[in-house]
Amino acid sequence: MKRRQAIKSVGLAFAGAVISAALTGAAPAPAPVVITGAGSTFVNPVLSVWTVSYMKDFHASGGAKIDYQSVGSGAGIERIKAGKVDFGASDMPLKPGELAKAGLGQFPLVIGGVVPVVNLAGVGPGKMRFTGPVLADIFLGKIKRWNDPAIARLNPGVGLPDAEIVVVHRSDGSGTTFNWANYLSKESPQWRTKVGEGTTVAWPLGQGANGNDGVASLVQQTPNAIGYVEYAYVTRSHLTWGLVQNRAGRFIAPSAKSFQAAADTANWSAAPDFYHVLTDAPGAGSYPITATSFILVRKRLPNHLHTRELLNLFTWALNNGQPQAASLGYVPLPRTLVFRVEVYWTTNIEH
Repeated sequence: MKRRQAIKSVGLAFAGAVISAALTGAAPAPAPVVITGAGSTFVNPVLSVWTVSYMKDFHASGGAKIDYQSVGSGAGIERIKAGKVDFGASDMPLKPGELAKAGLGQFPLVIGGVVPVVNLAGVGPGKMRFTGPVLADIFLGKIKRWNDPAIARLNPGVGLPDAEIVVVHRSDGSGTTFNWANYLSKESPQWRTKVGEGTTVAWPLGQGANGNDGVASLVQQTPNAIGYVEYAYVTRSHLTWGLVQNRAGRFIAPSAKSFQAAADTANWSAAPDFYHVLTDAPGAGSYPITATSFILVRKRLPNHLHTRELLNLFTWALNNGQPQAASLGYVPLPRTLVFRVEVYWTTNIEH
């Protein structure tokens, strides 16, 4: 009985090793390998779920433990470049030249979308319509009130208040910001020249919040606010979201289906180091602010055991964790792209 209780008290990640030791008389299993990561809040919901499931599945994990810090893509890029973590996560892909200079490899993990969210009395999810130019003018401060004619023309029958628009944006380095600003740069020449794109930009106005969680919370607490968050936070926090007009002129709801439509337009085989941005994709059903979350890893980790365990984690995620990704509103990578990623590991990451 005591022996059973001792085994039961051990975490699931080590159950296999403990049972084996009990049967063979071998020494207890060593402490788990700790794989560290930092970056994207965009990918944090699914990575959190994957981490828990992976550590519980001792057959897959081999005793590895994942420690991921959701600190924003900008900080994740800085930490992996400085060698402070085993992997970084970013929703802004790095160009091949920058990767080569830093000795990094890069591959996609999941696909999702960035969504405009509002807090307007009497307005429900999916009732507001936006175009890229209108969103740019709101975030530039050119459109200041909710009943502005430019918004009213897109939203006949919606009770728009005669109230000042409160803009909410990210205050940290963010891949969600990169994709939002990248899209607005494609839609608005003034945005492109005045603000541009990046994980951080010089916001013309608005209130800043840290992380997707912070933006979601601030929009919820602030009447007449508008912000932007990754889609998983929309569903998790029950936010009021808006439709966005795509290149084909259709107002598209954010969903796994519309993200998939945009992702299907990508030619990954022609993208060195998977450098490709999905915003403003063609296609009648494409959501226009679709985004990819990428993993950054050093091509030569000092500790090969960490490299193997890291790749074991992402092999498990891409092959076993896709139902969990889909349940959170992400688009799993197609099998052809998963194969390309695994080939990339073989040829670019020393393990």
